[in-house]
Amino acid sequence: MGEQAGNEPRIVVGVDGSASSRAALTWALRQAELTGAVVEAVLAWQPPDAWYGLVPPAGTLDAYREAAGGVLARALAETVDAARASRVRSRVAEGNPAAVLLEAARGAELLVVGHRGHGFAGALIGSVGLHCTHHAPCPVAVVRGDPASGGTTEGHGDGRHRPGP
Repeated sequence: MGEQAGNEPRIVVGVDGSASSRAALTWALRQAELTGAVVEAVLAWQPPDAWYGLVPPAGTLDAYREAAGGVLARALAETVDAARASRVRSRVAEGNPAAVLLEAARGAELLVVGHRGHGFAGALIGSVGLHCTHHAPCPVAVVRGDPASGGTTEGHGDGRHRPGP
């Protein structure tokens, strides 16, 4: 699992360590097998809001970055088998999760997100998933269910939205 693929068709999937995001990753892997695409697993993290306007203690951001990488590595290890590993790219990015996923989805065939993420805002579709369905530059699949069942999907967006300047 490495860096971004060249001009191969891509399926971008948001991963946050939740069961819902593992279901999304599982679904994206199956879709990639059907379409010949590579899967780009993206985990976005943000410094805690409590630091707004303050300088965090030395080494703290590195620790958060490392922890985020660990979450992504565990999700991939639990979900991606050896036969699929060569078709998976991964990256950790600092920033608002919805903004990071939308940027990653530029030029992708499909963006896949879990039904719910972490936090109270995930009560219905999840704030990240909802934002992505309204603003993605490509079609979005929202995966419901758990990884064991393979989940079910809902298609959102037709890929026509092109964010303006």
